[in-house]
Amino acid sequence: MIDVVQQINAVRRQVGSRTIEAGEARTVTVSQTYPAAVEDLWDAVTNQERIPRWFSPVSGELKLGGRYQVEGNAGGVVERCDPPKSFAATWEFNGQVSWIEVRLTPEGDERTRFELDHIALVDDEGLAFWELYGPGAVGLGWDLAFIGLALHTAAGADVAVDPKEVEAWTMSDEGKRFIGLASERWRDANVDSGFATPEGAQAAADRTTAFYTGAEAPQQG
Repeated sequence: MIDVVQQINAVRRQVGSRTIEAGEARTVTVSQTYPAAVEDLWDAVTNQERIPRWFSPVSGELKLGGRYQVEGNAGGVVERCDPPKSFAATWEFNGQVSWIEVRLTPEGDERTRFELDHIALVDDEGLAFWELYGPGAVGLGWDLAFIGLALHTAAGADVAVDPKEVEAWTMSDEGKRFIGLASERWRDANVDSGFATPEGAQAAADRTTAFYTGAEAPQQG
């Protein structure tokens, strides 16, 4: 279905911090270059008819000030939109609010880098969750979404990725290998950020890998 090592190496994963209007926050950044012109990639990630061809269906209004809902996942409000360059939105899930920022940067006529920041406030609950799972808790979710986008852009705008096929692959030996390798990369990014010791980052990565591969139920932080 997908070359595991190639996809692992195609994605750039970083962990950092910033100050936003709401306070101090931590950032998880994931990016990949896709074989698509910037206008085409913008359409892939913002067109409600096309998004389900590689991601979950999105209802609501994908426009400035509009409220959206990802099926079975988060919802929120579009806070900034500058087509075909960038957009930002709240990411509201399970009673918690974080933010996503997306940037598209052309890298030649038919190649575009897609970069996403997932931003969460630093508070007691968030720090406890970070101690348990580290950046891979959200990072791995985006890693798996990026696989869908990679398959879709490689196949063409009119080709849909079969979500059942992707789900089955995720639970296969190759899928679990991908999750394990991606989790290791998020572990390294966690250590590089200075937010965790190597031992703490490894323990968090082990918990995240186990959760995503179905080896254990998620712990409460």
